[in-house]
Parts: sequence; C-alpha cells; structure tokens
Amino acid sequence: MSELILLIQQYGVLLVFATVLLEQFGLPIPAFPVLIVAGAMAVDGGASWQLCLLAVLLACLICDYFWFRAGRYYGKRVLRLLCRISLSPDSCVNQTEDRFRRYGPKSLLVSKFIPGFNAIAAPMSGALGTRTRHFLGFASTGALLWGGSGIAVGMVFHDSVDRVLDSLETMGSTALMIVATLLALFVAYKYVERRRHRASMAVPRIGILELKALIDGGHDPLIVDARSVTAQALEHAIPGALLYADCEPGQLMAGLDRDRHIVVYCSCPNDVTAAQVAKAFLENGFHRARPLLGGLDAWHAHHAAPPPELTPFPT
Repeated sequence: MSELILLIQQYGVLLVFATVLLEQFGLPIPAFPVLIVAGAMAVDGGASWQLCLLAVLLACLICDYFWFRAGRYYGKRVLRLLCRISLSPDSCVNQTEDRFRRYGPKSLLVSKFIPGFNAIAAPMSGALGTRTRHFLGFASTGALLWGGSGIAVGMVFHDSVDRVLDSLETMGSTALMIVATLLALFVAYKYVERRRHRASMAVPRIGILELKALIDGGHDPLIVDARSVTAQALEHAIPGALLYADCEPGQLMAGLDRDRHIVVYCSCPNDVTAAQVAKAFLENGFHRARPLLGGLDAWHAHHAAPPPELTPFPT
C-alpha cells in the first residue's frame, strides 16, 4: 500500500486523467473520490491542483467531443448504445432526454453531477444540432465545475482524507482488498438495480407480425407513441399513432373501450417506457394493452424489409 501511495504522489495527474477518461467513456469507475484524494494531496504538496484540474478538463473534453460527434452522425443509435452499456436503469437514461431538451446545452453545466444524465448529454447535443462552439463552451465549464468541486472538497477536508490514507497504508495489502471489494460491490449494486428494474417491467410483449395481423384483420388496434418529446423530434412516429406525451392519461383512458387492443411503443432499450405505459393501461382495466417488442426499430425494420420473392410456377 505504501508503494501505491508513492505511485499516487508521483503520478497523481496521470492517475486523475486516466480515471476520469475511463469513467467518462462509460466504465463503472467512480472518479470523484480520486479527485478528492488529489485535492487533499495538493494541500500537502504531493500534487498540483492546477495540473489535476487541467487533466480533468482534457479527459472530459476528449470523451465529450467524441460522443458529441457520434451523436451528430449517428443520432438515436448512439443514445441506444449508451443506454445498453450503462449500469443505470434504462428509465434513468431515457428520462433525461426531455430534461436536456428543456434546458438545452446549458444542461451540460450540471450533467456530470446527475447519474444517467452525463451518459446522454454530449451525444444528445450532437443529435439535436448544437453548434460546436456552444457545446465546447458549456462542456468545458461543466467539466471545470465538476472537477473543481471534487478537488475543492479534498482540499477543505484534507486532514480527514490524510487520516484515511494513513490508515490504508498501515493496513497494507488488506486495504487493497477492501478498496477492490468496495468497487466490486458498487458495480454489483448497479447491476442488480438495473436487473430489478427490468424485472418490474416484465409485461408480455406483442411482436411486429402479430401487430400487423391485428391491423390486417380489421381489429383497429390503438397504437400509442410513448416516446419523449425529444425522441419524437429525432424520429418520425408510426403513422396514425397517438402521442401519449400530448394526452392527459385519465381523460385518454376514460374515452377508450377497455376491450380494444392497445399497442404501446417507444425507442428506448428493453421497451422500458412502453412497458411502463402499458402497465398503466393494464392497471386501469385495459387487459389487451401490450408494449411492442423492439419498439420503433422493429417497425422500421419490418417496413424496410423487401417483399419476399415470388417463385414462378413451373411451365
């Protein structure tokens, strides 16, 4: 452990840069405690807080600009990818879309302080056409606020941080095991939290072929678009779909036949928003309400598929 402390003292700036870089790219590595340690060591002369803050800024801008350009070129596909690899519940990432649209690029000032928000703020900026100079300005300021607050906390409470580091050094290899165990528990907690959330949304789905059969059979299913307003701006709705965000749920359900087929779709991972809305319909007596398996992607994939080739009769 003493060698680790020495390593932190010698390569503190590089350690801050690497930790922040990995966290911003989506790895479940809590970088904020490293910033606190760096701030405490800066008081004791073991690190330069100015260089540490510069390292935070550089690491954040590398990741943010990468996701910004990805969002500009690939749009909603990048957001879906981030939702899939994030350890936060799917709804946590999905619900931030309208929050970003409400405040625009200014939300980048606080995005790194909000779990789930940081994952989509940069690509959302690109997807919605934010100007590059505006994005870089807000992203830089947000990175400095986030990194500076962590370093400042470490500088203010450096005595307490030093005592913790001294205790870890005294414990030797046991301290490394404790730190590794805490990190593993953190990752496991986030994983279990996401699995629990998915389990709560375990509502029977309807496939795209079954939906097409209902339409062709004249059953007139009500197709409900459960996407956020931001998602609706990125992709067109299914023709004839009812926009759930524009309705008051109580009034909507009061005017519908409870025996009617209700098909709810979204464009988020695991159809989580559609499952939430379908559950609300089910709880209000609509026993034929189901989320669309695969959501808007399934609809587009089905209608983009070429018709099957006809085999000519032998002559």
